Amino acid sequence: MEKPLKKKIFRFLKIFFLCFAVAVFIWPVYFVILYKFVPVYYTPLMLQRFFENGNFKMPEKTWVSFEKISPDMVRAVISSEDNLFLKHSGFSMANIKKAIEDHRKGKKLRGGSTISQQCAKNVFWFPIRSYFRKAHEAYLTVLIEFIWGKKRIMEVYLNVIETGDGVYGVEKAAEKFFKVKAEKLTKAQCALIAACLPNPIIYHVERPSDYTKNRQAKIMELMPKMGNLEF
Repeated sequence: MEKPLKKKIFRFLKIFFLCFAVAVFIWPVYFVILYKFVPVYYTPLMLQRFFENGNFKMPEKTWVSFEKISPDMVRAVISSEDNLFLKHSGFSMANIKKAIEDHRKGKKLRGGSTISQQCAKNVFWFPIRSYFRKAHEAYLTVLIEFIWGKKRIMEVYLNVIETGDGVYGVEKAAEKFFKVKAEKLTKAQCALIAACLPNPIIYHVERPSDYTKNRQAKIMELMPKMGNLEF
């Protein structure tokens, strides 16, 4: 291969990997810093749902501050989704180990993702399955843990999570399903919203199945065991 051609290929690869590094590692830092102070109004999932099945349904959501969300809502999602949220640094080896052990016992494979990981995925990624997404999600999780902190992660998480068909965030869920503000949600209502989070398209807050009601009851049992949640 001639030297000029080698130089062109080398230059192209250098530019390609530089652009890749900027897009994957540097550019996300800007958005993580921005979202520490600015509400996250739209997410990739909202965009996907908009075009899904020719739906073209605008997302229903209302952003509220952490202080305007019932403490029971925080307690409910921690109880159901990530009971070690305030103790880990973004990743829970205990949850991962349990997920692997359950899978070996023949139980349905579950993700073992923490609330921090779910928040990183919800804000920055489409819900696709790939090793690259998981790897980049881990990088983003480290960033938001370091830059946002637990309180901001929880605030963003509770404002962007899908809570129903076209409904996002606990404030809009509270208004739509219970005709109250998120800060006025009861313990039972918080537990019901949390019970539907694994898949709010299948599990409905307004029409809870027996399975959902059982999950709600279990979450309500766990909530008092969380102790004081200090952010």
